[in-house]
Amino acid sequence: MTHTTVSAYNLPPPVRLGIAPTLAATTTVQDSKFGRYTQVGEQTRLDDCHLDDYAYVQHFCDLASCDVGKFANIAAMVRINPGFHPLEYPTLHHMTYRPTLYGMAEADDADFFAWRRRQRVVIGHDTWIGHGVVIMPGVRIGNGAVVGSNAVVTKDVPPYAIVGGVAAKVIRYRFSRAIAQAVEATAWWDWDHDTLTERRHELRDLRTFLAKYAP
Repeated sequence: MTHTTVSAYNLPPPVRLGIAPTLAATTTVQDSKFGRYTQVGEQTRLDDCHLDDYAYVQHFCDLASCDVGKFANIAAMVRINPGFHPLEYPTLHHMTYRPTLYGMAEADDADFFAWRRRQRVVIGHDTWIGHGVVIMPGVRIGNGAVVGSNAVVTKDVPPYAIVGGVAAKVIRYRFSRAIAQAVEATAWWDWDHDTLTERRHELRDLRTFLAKYAP
């Protein structure tokens, strides 16, 4: 029996991020802003979003009306701020706000869509949003928080919390309250690129980092 070893096949070329955002060819973007060293993967859609410096979004994601902080890590197949139907109407169907689809009116309900856009999701700095997560409208994710894979987040997540489940609940915190506050107070995510480059190894050792930079 013979075997064929394939070390690499059909892989994209290495990426070097820069000041301009790096968007995959199949990315769809509407009314969105990007910071420096940002990256968006294949088949991902962003509508009315702000992706801040060093944040990235993996493939097959759908983000709407959200502000994503610096150094945010968003895994594949994440849905942020999914469209929602008006529960208080007699009907859930979108003919009430998309009547043009059915030839019922000359224009859709602009006020309804403006209201939807105001239900923004805010994701803090240095966060990790796991594979397959859904974050519902109006939710705020605190700095340093982790959302476990396939969680459905319906309520705000405190800074440095690790949450998971449906609906997501706090499992534990990454650090004690005092340490979390000390790390957050450094606001290291606001360091310039040269400073980050110089100090990046110190970001791998909590004790050394806090001894040098905690206020």
